Amino acid sequence: MNTSPKLNAGSAFPSITVKTIDDTALTLGQPRGDATWQMVVVYRGRHCPLCTKFLNHLEDIKERLAAIGIDLVAVSADSREQLQSHREKLFVSFPLAYGLPLEAMKTLGLYISVPRSEQETDHNFAEPGLFVVNEEGNIQVIDISNNPFVRPDLEALVSGLEWIRNPENNYPIRGTYSYGH
Repeated sequence: MNTSPKLNAGSAFPSITVKTIDDTALTLGQPRGDATWQMVVVYRGRHCPLCTKFLNHLEDIKERLAAIGIDLVAVSADSREQLQSHREKLFVSFPLAYGLPLEAMKTLGLYISVPRSEQETDHNFAEPGLFVVNEEGNIQVIDISNNPFVRPDLEALVSGLEWIRNPENNYPIRGTYSYGH
């Protein structure tokens, strides 16, 4: 068994470009509009009811993220057609991207699963990942799981990000200790 290496907190977020449902190119980790940070959420795909619930819950915190300068995007390995069909169950206004390539999943250090059957989906897919990329393009917060049952509590996450973004707190990127030193 061989899993991909994990990204380090504080390291540069890799340059990965995907497409949104309207075929607009979206470069992950590059905030849009007035935002200076970006939250990149990787989800399993339309076959996952927990992903649908999580994405819809993200919509509930989107305005709080925007208020502290954090843009929100989500991506999966689904095809454009699968995303189009999934949107019927999604009530979100942030960009959803499709076609996350296997190589990008590996680069992000995500756990990758093989479908249990053709009824589940027709391609390998990434297990959940969440990355908050700061204004320098570095990973401020990282959360990677090997299954859909383990995800950050969104209320705790957004409250923590509000605290981190407050300049009076001067909160550094955590988890940067190197075992080689």
